[in-house]
Amino acid sequence: MASRKDTLVRRASRVRRQIKAVANGRPRLSVHRSSKNIYAQIIDDVAGKTIAAASTLEADIKSALKTGADMAAAAAVGKLIAERASQAGVKDVVFDRGAFIYHGRVKALAEAAREGGLNF
Repeated sequence: MASRKDTLVRRASRVRRQIKAVANGRPRLSVHRSSKNIYAQIIDDVAGKTIAAASTLEADIKSALKTGADMAAAAAVGKLIAERASQAGVKDVVFDRGAFIYHGRVKALAEAAREGGLNF
């Protein structure tokens, strides 16, 4: 029987493979959530570089939030990553949820990023 980690790695690689098939050169918005924080990066896979990043560990977000592990924190990170992407000149991205289902904090981050001006 496969361990939980093996299952998560297999699911994340399956999602990433599907994303690369439809990306058409667009950078991907990669999301990672832990039990205490949430992180987002915009990655250019062609160049292999991170264009923009945001997380609940940053001082300005951390001081404004009660915890880094709720929907309000995810929405704040989504707005911040959209703002930083627009400063970097990125408007269209592909959403990479990794091994996480599109629900709860991941969904809140995605919706806040869309409201901030990212298209995906």
